[in-house]
Amino acid sequence: MLPQEYILSGALGLALAACSGFRVFVPLLAASLAYRTGLLAPSAGFAWLGSWAALGALGTATVAEILGYYFPVVDNVLDTITTPASFIAGTVLMTAALPDLDPVVRWGLGVLVGGGTAGMVQTGTALLRAGSTATTGGLGNPVLATAENTLAILGSALALLLPALAAAVMLALVLYIATRLRRWRQRRTQRRGAASALAES
Repeated sequence: MLPQEYILSGALGLALAACSGFRVFVPLLAASLAYRTGLLAPSAGFAWLGSWAALGALGTATVAEILGYYFPVVDNVLDTITTPASFIAGTVLMTAALPDLDPVVRWGLGVLVGGGTAGMVQTGTALLRAGSTATTGGLGNPVLATAENTLAILGSALALLLPALAAAVMLALVLYIATRLRRWRQRRTQRRGAASALAES
């Protein structure tokens, strides 16, 4: 493979992995469709992702996941379940997009880049939902769910059509989320310190 092909493959994997942080099954379904139709070729060991069985299972899971986020309480339960699931999905999507590499390198990149990216995005959306639940009593959650569904679907489509652009957008989003999470942790630490100092006085 040419160097630019490796770059495009990595960009595709990164973009799809980031989308799995919004919805676990949407990018997996998109990848399955791409592999099934021959638009993309999966790396060694991932041909199963383009099978009819995988396509049917992922299609069903996608519909269930999308609808589930519109029900109160269920959405927060789904966040608990999909946090580790998004890490796994991101790892699989990144690894499947990287052909002709040593398996150790492929899986290493899959876990670190794909899983890490998906986990970061999922953490950000879960915290947003928790904040929405606390401030709006859950009334704002359907709006957030619609935004996440849209980002997952459009992001997956963009990743397949323009992987480099999609990866750049998702990378910027991940950096933004990382910055916000760091500030949130700092504020929480400061509040705890202030509360401890007040209790001691």
